[in-house]
Amino acid sequence: MSANSSAMTAFPRTTVGGVSVSRMIVGTNWFLGYSHTSAAKDKFITSYQTAKNVGEILSVFFEHGVDTIMGMPQPILQEGIKIAEQKTGRKAILILTPGFNTLPGGPADNEPEVVFDRCKKFGATFCMPHQCVTDALLDKMHNKIRDIDKYTAMIRARGMIPGLSTHMPEAVVIADKTCADVETYIQIYNAIGFLMQVEVDWVMRIIRDAKKPVMTIKPMAAGRLLPPVGLAFAWNTIRDQDMVTVGTTTPDEAREVIELSLDFLNRRLPDNVLQKTRSKKSLER
Repeated sequence: MSANSSAMTAFPRTTVGGVSVSRMIVGTNWFLGYSHTSAAKDKFITSYQTAKNVGEILSVFFEHGVDTIMGMPQPILQEGIKIAEQKTGRKAILILTPGFNTLPGGPADNEPEVVFDRCKKFGATFCMPHQCVTDALLDKMHNKIRDIDKYTAMIRARGMIPGLSTHMPEAVVIADKTCADVETYIQIYNAIGFLMQVEVDWVMRIIRDAKKPVMTIKPMAAGRLLPPVGLAFAWNTIRDQDMVTVGTTTPDEAREVIELSLDFLNRRLPDNVLQKTRSKKSLER
């Protein structure tokens, strides 16, 4: 525990589409096997993680008021959420980012109606078409996102709140310009520009000017940035209504990112435990 952080300080919250959500969102790539590193790393994640492990990690987040989760409707996540809810007595707020058919002739079980029904049954509060859908629909020539209102109407009809998940910063700008029926955006944002399509300062400005709250993802560039570096940049360059999505592999990592984030949000220099190696022995006081 950082010497400056209270063990059970409630994490700050914001409002998206009329729903109170934690400003830190639990990312699930490190539960589901998407490392953005290598096939070997993906295999390690899927071989290591169990519903019990996921439940223990989520319990740490829930105990600190980080109750908002972003992911896909997969059994390991559903079971892990149930474990954490039972352990902490706190209800999860779920953001699902499904992919679905955008053209005729796709698999029947991947038709939009079927996928949205599945998300609702899974317990989603927010349903945000995944990047693989959003960015395929984006028409930069005509400044529109094709068929988006059709999909958001389906999402609202099922009692979920629509948003957009994108890797293309133009999606945020065009959605704002066309008044797309969405309440929030998912946008990649990190200090080294990992997976970002334009320079970091451009995306910083797009987030600042967005008409809706933005859920930023990959703050540590899938492990390429140290947590103090990635989190310091993210928290200090977004607005109070915006969010940061953070993935972890263990309960200790969850505690660490919460403590670091609370310090940065309160403009404190973290006093976190540093890594110990023989080469750093001469730096110890």
